[in-house]
Amino acid sequence: MLGSGSAGNSALIATDHCRILVDGGLSARQLVLRLALCGVTPEQLDGVLLTHEHGDHVCGLEVLCRKFQVPIYCNALTAEAIRYDCDSLGAHRNWRIFRTGADFSICDITVETFPVPHDAVDPVGFAFHAGASGLGLITDLGYATRLIVERLRQVQTLVIETNHDEKLLQDDPHRPWPVKQRIQSRHGHLSNTAAAAVIEQLLPGKIERVVLGHLSRDCNTPAHAANAVHLLLEKCQRAELEVYCAGQTEISPRFRIGQTNAGSFQPTFENIFFQTAAAPLNAPRAA
Repeated sequence: MLGSGSAGNSALIATDHCRILVDGGLSARQLVLRLALCGVTPEQLDGVLLTHEHGDHVCGLEVLCRKFQVPIYCNALTAEAIRYDCDSLGAHRNWRIFRTGADFSICDITVETFPVPHDAVDPVGFAFHAGASGLGLITDLGYATRLIVERLRQVQTLVIETNHDEKLLQDDPHRPWPVKQRIQSRHGHLSNTAAAAVIEQLLPGKIERVVLGHLSRDCNTPAHAANAVHLLLEKCQRAELEVYCAGQTEISPRFRIGQTNAGSFQPTFENIFFQTAAAPLNAPRAA
């Protein structure tokens, strides 16, 4: 995870033969800096996959793709929305358009796409498979449909949105009531409790690790998010699952899919984040 939260989201997925960026919601400068911390240059990217068109997922895309001609993978409606907002990306020649629900390959990674309920034109989630390893990624969704849960049953690691704590959102003095209603709606964002309920449905599957992301900077904390998931895991007698909380201003540890450190992680605030030196972000704010 290169960064995840209200101000920007991006993740790097890699095998020995492939490097994929999922969303480009940090500034292009930050994307390049954080990729370098992972030992990757923009020229080595095999593509950028987009979940949807909101600024906290695409704001660095225009500069990154103009300078380095990285292929952009997204569905047709998302491409249309991005081109409408950014004329220069309309001239980008390296669009790779997929149909929502389709599966395709990038090098040795198979990408499964599926629709998610969110207030964007055609938002998607992803399940990535390489050999026996599976990674699921769902951010920005109001609730998990039956299709989403089924698509994620074969993944060992799940990146899932824990956007807000319900009480902190209700008590927030800065958000007007209509905004709170949107965030809590079936096309808004998952709360900590809702994300834990999704994880519970996946416990009979192959899941070994969860990475919590897209935390609201005002209406959530890493401790609130991790505690909600750990309470669920203890109730289900699955406390051995690894739980990490991705941060906004630093990259996460490098997760190896199919390899975990079961039992070694304790959800204290001190070890939730892997600290790195990173400049402040300059990206649009979202919920």
